[in-house]
Amino acid sequence: MPFPANGPPLTFSLVHAVFLRIGLTGPRPYKKAARALAQERTREALLDAADEAFYSDRWQRASLQTLAAKAGVTKQTLLRHFESKDGLLLHALVRGYSQVRDQRWSAPTGDLAGTVENLMEHYEEWGERSLRIGAWQGGPALLAKLSQAARQVHYDWVEYAFGPWLGRLEEPVRTRRRAALIALCDVHTWWLLAHDLGLERSEVHATLTDAIEGLLAQKP
Repeated sequence: MPFPANGPPLTFSLVHAVFLRIGLTGPRPYKKAARALAQERTREALLDAADEAFYSDRWQRASLQTLAAKAGVTKQTLLRHFESKDGLLLHALVRGYSQVRDQRWSAPTGDLAGTVENLMEHYEEWGERSLRIGAWQGGPALLAKLSQAARQVHYDWVEYAFGPWLGRLEEPVRTRRRAALIALCDVHTWWLLAHDLGLERSEVHATLTDAIEGLLAQKP
């Protein structure tokens, strides 16, 4: 049988070689992407389950099977992703820290209304957990360190968010204003206004804005 005018017969090996060259063999790219997305969703579900158990004081009693079932996967899947219960918790805490940093550092500097809005959005999502974290200060060493780290994030955020105002002040006035801002923006202040006093959200925002604005407007 003569060859076709444009070349030799297309044998299986030749076709396979061409497919290899152009990337049409093996797992399709979209399948790889779908698998990676599914794995990421599994990890997030497991981290969510860890958060829920940890911040509701059920962590010590929660088994690997319980945590995995909450995420809709098996114990073996949990271990494949995080190796152990402690590994899962560590990754959950690291994720939470990153989420808080990203959210709080999105505050617009030099914009008081925007800064207060950023603060309120953070506490509406993290307020109860922040109160729990703060209570760890007198707890076991690891939890005490986590509590200290969380407080430091708040102190650093005050420096970042109010830097344009604080930067114009000299000591000791700067230190006093910074301390007052830390107190006004603390989770306990927000909780008092929003929960103990039961103010509407707009009133909480206005109250915090007025208090901070008055502080910043004071003459050195």
